[in-house]
Amino acid sequence: MVKINGKELNVAGKTISDYLKTTNYDTKRIAVERNGDIVPKSQYDETLLQDGDNIEIVSFVGGG
Repeated sequence: MVKINGKELNVAGKTISDYLKTTNYDTKRIAVERNGDIVPKSQYDETLLQDGDNIEIVSFVGGG
């Protein structure tokens, strides 16, 4: 199980990109943190989610 934004999900073995395709996140406006480290967008296709990972996904909102 992988904890994503506090929720346990059965997505171990998928890449970050695979998981994001199942969501409504705008990948241009998010940051992904895996176990306390920011994952560069260039690594989303190759970073495998593993049992016990703690993922935080933060959306950026523009405004003024």
